Amino acid sequence: MQATPTLIENARLHDLGDGFVVRRMLPVLLARHVGPFVFYDHMGPADFAPGKGLDVRPHPHIGLATVTWLFEGSIRHRDSVGSVADITPGAVNWMTAGRGIAHSERTPPDARKSGQRMHGIQVWVALPKEHEEVAPEFHHHDAASLPRIRKPGAELALIAGTAYGSASPVKVFAPMFFIEARLEAGAEIPLPEEHAERGVHVIEGEVSWGDLALGPAQMAVQTGSSAPAVRAKIDSRVMFFGGAPLDGERHLWWNFVSSSRERIEQAKADWAAQRFDKVVGDEEEFIPLPA
Repeated sequence: MQATPTLIENARLHDLGDGFVVRRMLPVLLARHVGPFVFYDHMGPADFAPGKGLDVRPHPHIGLATVTWLFEGSIRHRDSVGSVADITPGAVNWMTAGRGIAHSERTPPDARKSGQRMHGIQVWVALPKEHEEVAPEFHHHDAASLPRIRKPGAELALIAGTAYGSASPVKVFAPMFFIEARLEAGAEIPLPEEHAERGVHVIEGEVSWGDLALGPAQMAVQTGSSAPAVRAKIDSRVMFFGGAPLDGERHLWWNFVSSSRERIEQAKADWAAQRFDKVVGDEEEFIPLPA
């Protein structure tokens, strides 16, 4: 049976400084998670003046994977397993926190010197219970390595997971899909039906999803064995995401995700006592545990 998509409202805005605003789309009361996606941020767009930039100091994660996807700008990732990588539009940074990792995200020196426009998406994907305590990993995938799916009036980049008979090289732990779709006016795209939970987020343009009209910065979600197609009313850029239902509820506190409240308490104590490994190359600063 095909369920009607539900509009997600009341996204929270967070100013990270220098006018860089993050719109938190998930979780909300109507959708605590969509497939394994438990957290969804729309970052920017924002213009950083020369000498300014993003400075997210070292902070910890457990029980999840973080995914960064940029439309504009660049971010330098460093972490406690020794990774360092600059992400640019079209490439993927996928960090599996597992039993614990710390990382920082900063504007690279050259981009900070010249100034840059920043715009992108960052999501958290909850790991299945059996994988919550895996060893932490980081993987960077260049744009050329991702499948490009072409349909009439549409080009889709498969960021992670499976869809339309293709599979991304990004290592995932449960059935999911994460796609950037560029749609010409009038193009109509079915959503992947092998996944039971689905979300649509409009970055630019205007689309219809069933009887629901969605404009810029709007999101809707839907569950069921089938879904209505997405139709672009004008040229549009849209994110499609979702997957199999989570294997149980998750607790979220600050940067920690777990099926166990006790595990989150342990992570809090570990970060407060500085028992997490340091971010290699960014050892001097850190974000304290919130009060």
